[in-house]
Amino acid sequence: RKYHHLARLLVVEDEPLLAFDTEHLLSEDGYTIVATVDRVADALAVIEGGAAIDLVLADVNLADGNGTSVAIAARERGIPVVFITGSCPADAETLAVGCLGKPYSQRTLLAAIGAVEAVLSGTTPRRIPDGFRLFVSA
Repeated sequence: RKYHHLARLLVVEDEPLLAFDTEHLLSEDGYTIVATVDRVADALAVIEGGAAIDLVLADVNLADGNGTSVAIAARERGIPVVFITGSCPADAETLAVGCLGKPYSQRTLLAAIGAVEAVLSGTTPRRIPDGFRLFVSA
């Protein structure tokens, strides 16, 4: 198992298969999944409940609202967010540390999280995967 600075992740995704695959992939790679939720309300409950979260992976279009609400709540608590979506919201750069376009490969997701990890720990990412926009720099 690898050691990750951003070890504890909250996954907000309303496609059940994608949520399951993401949770499995990240767990296998050594991440701890704090929760996998499919609604804004559930994500807010986890964030506002004070759970230890290092990074939120949030879909933007959710059944009960918009992932930007999740990002705002996370930002208020100093938790970085990566949007994972078909189209990045216009205000993404003010709300998130990056935006990963769907569809994406598992390798791309891991590389995107790795790039965020690098930048947040003060180093330059080895590579920025295709389909990922990183809004912060070391």
